[in-house]
Amino acid sequence: MAADGTEHAGSTGDGTVGKALDVLDLVAQYGRPVRFSDLLEHRLFPKATLYRFLQTLTNQGMLSHDVQTGHYALGVRLVRLAHAAWAQSSLAPIARPFLDELAAATGETIHLAQMDQAQVLYVDKRNATRPVEMFSQAGKVGPAYCTGVGKAMLAHMPEAALERALQRQSFHPFTPQTLSTRTALRAELVTIRACGYAFDREEHEQGIICVAVPILSRSGQVMGAMSVTSTTQRTTLDALEQQVGRIKDCAAAISAAAESWRFPEQNQRGE
Repeated sequence: MAADGTEHAGSTGDGTVGKALDVLDLVAQYGRPVRFSDLLEHRLFPKATLYRFLQTLTNQGMLSHDVQTGHYALGVRLVRLAHAAWAQSSLAPIARPFLDELAAATGETIHLAQMDQAQVLYVDKRNATRPVEMFSQAGKVGPAYCTGVGKAMLAHMPEAALERALQRQSFHPFTPQTLSTRTALRAELVTIRACGYAFDREEHEQGIICVAVPILSRSGQVMGAMSVTSTTQRTTLDALEQQVGRIKDCAAAISAAAESWRFPEQNQRGE
């Protein structure tokens, strides 16, 4: 499990490519250059196998290796691939003008997220007029079960996909407000699906609250989610709830723009 409560999704059933991606994921989780000995401690692969994958990934530019310090880090080739993925598969380029408009209207932090490996991937963010330090940043992965955007997406998944996604949640209690059991989360998801929006009641970070809505295709498939986020020192959940209509209008506009661009349907299996 990563430090942020998300779970590492092993791909050992996907052959050599899947195993190599597992190594990339492991390096990425550190958020800094990492030594071979640090990676070996995870016991993801035997020593010789791990070394072979690191060598191959380095040769392909997916990792960089500092021979003097022995550190491995993500390679510049990934920057090019990440930029292409952001442009081709992310809602962010399409949503940009709508997020700008919503941020200007609310003065609060705006998040845009999609589901990745049954976790939340933040693909864009607008800071509040008075910025607040918080976990979420574009490119970061966070837990789905205790974030507003995560719960908004989970609530609108088909049952089979939802069950698979729930199996991959850590249910780590970040705060006293965290829904740390599958039963409690499922009960809330029923309410979220009925009303069309979700709250984060200081469930991931103490003092951070939000209201979130899903971004759905015309067929009801989950494309992503967006939220208006603030702090308990600045506002209340009741005040944020007054923004729901505005957020839903923004989500609908993003959905329409994405579908006209022939946005690829998201994998509803939560994989």
